Amino acid sequence: MDTIAGFFSFITTPVSWVIVQFHTVYGAVFGPDTGWAWGLSIVSLVILIRICLIPLFVKQIKATRAMQTLQPEMKKIQERYKNDKQRQSEEMMKLYKETGTNPLSSCLPILAQSPFFFALYHVLNSIANNDTIGVINESLLQSAQKAHIFGAPLAAKFTDSSSDVAALDASLTTVRIVTAVMIVLMSASQFYTQRQLMTKNVDTTVKTPFMQQQKMLMYVFPVMFAVFGINFPVGVLVYWLTTNVWTMGQQMYVIRNNPTPGSKAQAAYLDRLYKHVTHHGKTRGRGEKAIVKAIVAKGRDRNEFERKFINGLNKAGLAAQADGTVVKGEAQAAVQNEDGTPTSAAAPKRQQPKRQSKSQRQSGSAKAADEGPSLTKSDEPEDAKPAVAKKPGATRSKAQSGQRKGPQRPKSPSKK
Repeated sequence: MDTIAGFFSFITTPVSWVIVQFHTVYGAVFGPDTGWAWGLSIVSLVILIRICLIPLFVKQIKATRAMQTLQPEMKKIQERYKNDKQRQSEEMMKLYKETGTNPLSSCLPILAQSPFFFALYHVLNSIANNDTIGVINESLLQSAQKAHIFGAPLAAKFTDSSSDVAALDASLTTVRIVTAVMIVLMSASQFYTQRQLMTKNVDTTVKTPFMQQQKMLMYVFPVMFAVFGINFPVGVLVYWLTTNVWTMGQQMYVIRNNPTPGSKAQAAYLDRLYKHVTHHGKTRGRGEKAIVKAIVAKGRDRNEFERKFINGLNKAGLAAQADGTVVKGEAQAAVQNEDGTPTSAAAPKRQQPKRQSKSQRQSGSAKAADEGPSLTKSDEPEDAKPAVAKKPGATRSKAQSGQRKGPQRPKSPSKK
């Protein structure tokens, strides 16, 4: 770890300078030699770094979703060229280039903050070895060595011996308890962040190897943090725990307000959006308009949750427009159906004629007879039609036309 931190020694001076500036502010409130002053300085360093990395985080989200979308195509390429690895790699790179996707974009936030992480490790390790580094002079070095976080020195490690801990004016039991609790919290926050991403913000309609890889990393990363955490100083554990909590909160915000299409988070978001739109009769803010605009533009390609959202608006008498706004159906606005075809939002229903009784039909025929002959044949009532004359004796009653009961005599053949 010391060798890796040495590669990033060029950034130790800026990192130490930022920590000293925050320490000057917090030292005036809590005291310069307290653990609160030094601990909050490290926390503030994390927040400052993560704010600067927000654009990379947005790029990471877009890259992750693009990779999820490309998984079916990637699987086809792997099956087509499974015996030709070189051709498979060429087709993969061609697919990335055509879609503008970079697989390494999802790792940008971690890679970008790695230099700061190792630089902070180098600073705290120098404090533990009683060496000045960067802008930390002798007076600041003695102040940092006196700082304790819950009884554990800022530069102490879980693997330190009792003599090393005693030199920092602390107890070995206290140091191991504090570092163990921080390692558990660090691993738990990392696990929860990955689990939240897998269970809520993944398209459940597409089963790809990418999901299996993410599921495996969900268990691998916490174990890695636990293994390496025993070699981290308390100050570095504070840094890493803070950045994990920041990532978890940032992930929760993104999942709630900008979920992945087809995921459980999108179903929950569209349910909340439907209740809000039907209550107020309109969309609010650019984010909601952008979501509705994207759903309307999909047409027939909408997933189950998006079709349910559009159909719910139609039943409520609302129409989702192409610009992301929502208007009332009485305005005769064009509504996008689940198949993407526009229909009238307030189309009048066809009324069926009422069924008349026999007395009403008879009275209607009598009225028609008084007014004169009808112009159309269909308007004549059945009772007004003239009866067709029949020949007398043409019809016989059932009793007269019935056959005789019993055996009948066969007719004799006619004689020529």
